[in-house]
Amino acid sequence: MTDRLDNRSYYDAMAGGYDRERHRGYHVFLDESEVACVADLVTGADVLEVGCGTGLILSRLAGVADSVVGADLSGEMLLRAVGRVPSVVQANATGLPFPNDTFDVAVSFKVLAHVPPIRETVAEIARVVKPGGYVALEFYNRHSLRTAIKRLKSPSSVASDVDDTDVFTRYDSLADIRGYLPPDLELVRTHGIRIAMPLAVLMKAPVLGPVLAWHERFLARTPLGRFGGFLVAVARKHL
Repeated sequence: MTDRLDNRSYYDAMAGGYDRERHRGYHVFLDESEVACVADLVTGADVLEVGCGTGLILSRLAGVADSVVGADLSGEMLLRAVGRVPSVVQANATGLPFPNDTFDVAVSFKVLAHVPPIRETVAEIARVVKPGGYVALEFYNRHSLRTAIKRLKSPSSVASDVDDTDVFTRYDSLADIRGYLPPDLELVRTHGIRIAMPLAVLMKAPVLGPVLAWHERFLARTPLGRFGGFLVAVARKHL
């Protein structure tokens, strides 16, 4: 492995091929699962997505939200989001260019595991949410099958001469996540995604893929959801 890239450079490098596999199989399952975690929160709401990437999640949220705005560090990612979502802005998650108490809901998927100053970032996301509003934050779960497999498998290529070990990545427990929340946020629920699926590539199989997706959705509604490879923590901002 070479020296780790800064996050902007890593995601700029990834942007060219990011959408290539995102419209089928595992990635559709993952996006749909993330949207399902927040569907009840975003309906009719003013929504911010922190780390919107190419806008695949935000375009789904736009169908039910009153308004949506996407923020992302990577200009290359945002070039692909323009036209897919109504409004995007290039910004660092630690310094969002919005006034206090702007949004009803803020969400962040596939991003926070790669942000080292996590407490500062969560506090910044909470800052732009109105009192009584919600944040939904996705973390990589330390206590999961996905994490165990990640430790054993070879790195995954994300671009020419760049793989997924070239960026900072953190794996958290639920206790860690609770500790990242500022005093004005109260955890109200969690959602687990990818609980028992050993390999994402299995989702490409014509028959096996839908069966795995059904099984995962079923497990997510049970106590085993706490072992999802991705944990979405939903917290409410105090009035």
